[in-house]
Amino acid sequence: MSKKRGQKYDQIIDAAVIVIAKHGFHQAQVSKIAKEAGVADGTIYLYFKNKEDILISLFQEKMGAFVEKSNEKIKQQLTIEEKLRILTESHFTQLEKDFNLAVVTQLELRQSKTELRLRINQVLKGYLSLIDELVTEGKMSGAFYSQLDSLLARQMIFGTLDEVVSNWVMSEGKFSLKGQTNKVQEMLLYGLSSKTRGAE
Repeated sequence: MSKKRGQKYDQIIDAAVIVIAKHGFHQAQVSKIAKEAGVADGTIYLYFKNKEDILISLFQEKMGAFVEKSNEKIKQQLTIEEKLRILTESHFTQLEKDFNLAVVTQLELRQSKTELRLRINQVLKGYLSLIDELVTEGKMSGAFYSQLDSLLARQMIFGTLDEVVSNWVMSEGKFSLKGQTNKVQEMLLYGLSSKTRGAE
């Protein structure tokens, strides 16, 4: 059964990001989310089954939009080096522009129950597939070592981006995330480049 969409749905999603970031998922009662969204408590249940459903839905909405936009930008680039830079910049820009969303993705999602984390991992598949495509293209083009372990490379790329964002959140946004783009891209490229293999 597909979810209802519309202005109130979007209001609830945006309100949930703010409330969960401020109070933490376990203390983010539906009533607080409803108040932030400017709707009656009962209205929430016209769109979502419960608080867990709101959390998964907001991640689906935000991550889905991010993957779609990133994919469009990446397809416009010719080289693997530029595609990796766009991926890195998009990841950082998306979260830098919404600190509350960054808090939810980096902190609150990871404190959820196992069942929720499994559903979150399903949502992440689209993004991980995007990284897989970059790794495959990099290997085929010769930009990356041809015998590179693709799964490990994907984990390294995602893990690096994720850790930089986590450090940014823990520092309360005291440095520019987007400003880390070139340094991170260069580090990933030098770590994956076939030209560095066997270097002293």
